[in-house]
Amino acid sequence: MHPSERVTPDLRVRAKNIDAALVGSRIKYARQRAGLTQGEAAGDHMSTAYISRIEGGQRRASAELLVLLADRLGCDPDELLAPDEDAAAAELLARLSLEVDYVELDLRTGQSGSALSRVDRLLAEDDVPDEVAVRARYQRALALEASGRLADAILALEDVVGAVTDGLPLIQALIALSRCYREEGDLARACEVGERAEQLVDSTELRGSAEGIQLAVTVAAAHFERGDINYALRLCERAVESAELLESPTARASAYWNSSIVHQRQGNISAALPLAQKAVALLDQSHDARNMARLRLQLGLLQLKMDPPEVDGAFLNLTQSSDEMAFTDASVVDRGRVQLGLAKARLLIGDAEEAERLAEDCFEKTRDTSLMLASEARLVLGQIAIHRGHVEQAVEFFRHAIVILDGVGAGRESAQMWFELGTLLQQHGAMDDALDAFRRAGASTGLTQPATVSSRTAVGTG
Repeated sequence: MHPSERVTPDLRVRAKNIDAALVGSRIKYARQRAGLTQGEAAGDHMSTAYISRIEGGQRRASAELLVLLADRLGCDPDELLAPDEDAAAAELLARLSLEVDYVELDLRTGQSGSALSRVDRLLAEDDVPDEVAVRARYQRALALEASGRLADAILALEDVVGAVTDGLPLIQALIALSRCYREEGDLARACEVGERAEQLVDSTELRGSAEGIQLAVTVAAAHFERGDINYALRLCERAVESAELLESPTARASAYWNSSIVHQRQGNISAALPLAQKAVALLDQSHDARNMARLRLQLGLLQLKMDPPEVDGAFLNLTQSSDEMAFTDASVVDRGRVQLGLAKARLLIGDAEEAERLAEDCFEKTRDTSLMLASEARLVLGQIAIHRGHVEQAVEFFRHAIVILDGVGAGRESAQMWFELGTLLQQHGAMDDALDAFRRAGASTGLTQPATVSSRTAVGTG
């Protein structure tokens, strides 16, 4: 059969598009393997100079000539035209790495649903390189966390931690895992994972790096929730000092933000507010829409707690936060917190009707997802009733808040809420309810009523 009769359309396309240098090197290898000189390989069909240029990648052989050369060299044309495995692998790696970049971009802009769909499609592909798969699985865990699926995020991060051996990727996964355990309420596990990451940070000299700072504030938050307030504050202060030396806006914002939260929960609003303001200014440079909205929320709530409240500034930040959350996958809880903050701001300027609408809407949207926020919404509605002079109705709202809060576990946040409810009930004459609330506040912080000691036992008689 004449060589031209053996040329298929597919062979012709491959011959036209394959890299000339690659096919030339294969021809040279096949010729040397066959023990032929360039002249012997050329035969009567081409000059020695021409085959030399083909082998050097300076000329592209036609499909017909490749078939003829393959016969002379004792090989198959497909061997000369096989895809470059290295090039194909590099192309696959580049394409999938770009997909992971898009996943990260979705997460930075608050599109956790899009990020999750994209990364699931990527991981479903065949032959995903290990280096891409691990990175993609880590981003998938972050997308699950951003979607509020903490239990699934923890399982995913535990898998990543088990698969990663490199220092920095492992530290990043451990930081995220500690944060998820803290958000789920498993503070002991959060601290344990954080301490493991701290050991790695020390061993890799990352203590003053962006990752080291992020770890410090994550661990500080877990210790704070456990009640180790002074230790948490020291961690945050050291993180802020280290952040001042870095050029990373995100690392500095993280340190300021978490330190602000610790100061706020200590009741030191005057120290918390400027830290939150610094964090807002820095995070604004990072184009992190979801966290920017959450931080504006935090700043607005701090401004409402000032004495006197900075109502105008709070209203501006809370409104901006609400607008930004409209373009991100913000959680129901975050949206509810914005609504409740705006309700408080409206009440402070005397707009009780709008404040009531916002608080009621918050209650309806969070009653099945966040008992703490639903209870706080009832508390705000009670304050609105007091503003209108309806004391009995206010007390009923406060009592309803107690019923809801009864389903919330112990913790500093619930203790603060119990204390606020007790104070309001006491102020409006519901003394038994107030006493019960104060007792629950103590129980939430681990305090118990001391046993009564009889005079007989005290004097050591009997």
